[in-house]
Amino acid sequence: MKHTIQRIIWGICHIYSSYNNTIIHITDITGAQTIAISSGGQIVKADRLESSPTAAMAAAKKVAEIAIEKGIRGIHVKIKAPGGQNGPNNPGPGAQAAVRALSRMGLKIGIIEDVTPLPHDGCRKKGGRRGRRV
Repeated sequence: MKHTIQRIIWGICHIYSSYNNTIIHITDITGAQTIAISSGGQIVKADRLESSPTAAMAAAKKVAEIAIEKGIRGIHVKIKAPGGQNGPNNPGPGAQAAVRALSRMGLKIGIIEDVTPLPHDGCRKKGGRRGRRV
């Protein structure tokens, strides 16, 4: 009896998760070719729900179905928050929900990595000398 070893075809899942939206984008392993892309804004009608875990899960499900159809079996996840000079460095509420939904769809998850951009001291941050007074 001959065993056929099924090779896993890997892709990269880029998850951009802010407090306003969640964007899920699956590319091939080089990152050059898009396989599937979706966002929270495509799923829900109300603006305030774009970043919700529910919208992120639905978007992840949609993207995973397309990826599986195109032959991808495993993904490496790169999570990105807005970051930079002014944005928050922690990802929004949709990031964790999206990863969970992807694994539940039957995709193998390889490396989970944080790729939030960090400033190397660029422009001056807004808010004045004493910061934003609330």
